[in-house]
Amino acid sequence: MLPQGVMFLALPQLGTILLGFLAPHRIAGWCGSPRKLPWCPGPKALLLVWTVIYFVVGYASYLVWKDLGGGFRRPLALPLGLYAVQLATSWVILILFFATHTPGLALLHLLLLYGLVVSMALIWHPVNKLAALLLLPYLAWLTVTASITYRLWRHSLCPQPPPPPAGEERD
Repeated sequence: MLPQGVMFLALPQLGTILLGFLAPHRIAGWCGSPRKLPWCPGPKALLLVWTVIYFVVGYASYLVWKDLGGGFRRPLALPLGLYAVQLATSWVILILFFATHTPGLALLHLLLLYGLVVSMALIWHPVNKLAALLLLPYLAWLTVTASITYRLWRHSLCPQPPPPPAGEERD
């Protein structure tokens, strides 16, 4: 792998590094409430999966870059431009989800990100089939993340009323 390949693997990790600087103390509290989803992974598992996904997508972007001749010429503008937009969108989602705890906004951005990744797969497929296939685990993870985010957003809109004090009945 060329030195540029290492750059393509490292660049996506900037989002998780940025998140660690912005909200190291807020990450641990997510998915730990009494109404926690039984299938919601812990915050460390979420960040680990995002890190692995970022490595896989970074490698896929390297394959596309290499197959289109490297450098930063015109044929790379659409495939790598779309990659840059989806990468920035995914970083925003991490900040919205973990740092600001705004699942509604994160969900909207997730839907946008899903469309961007599908578009990337369609554009990358003629260039490098492996790169397009490497986006499938990303799409699967976005589906899981969207379902977790949707449930958290729904619970934030309709919080459960607190239990009545002992000895009192509920209306």
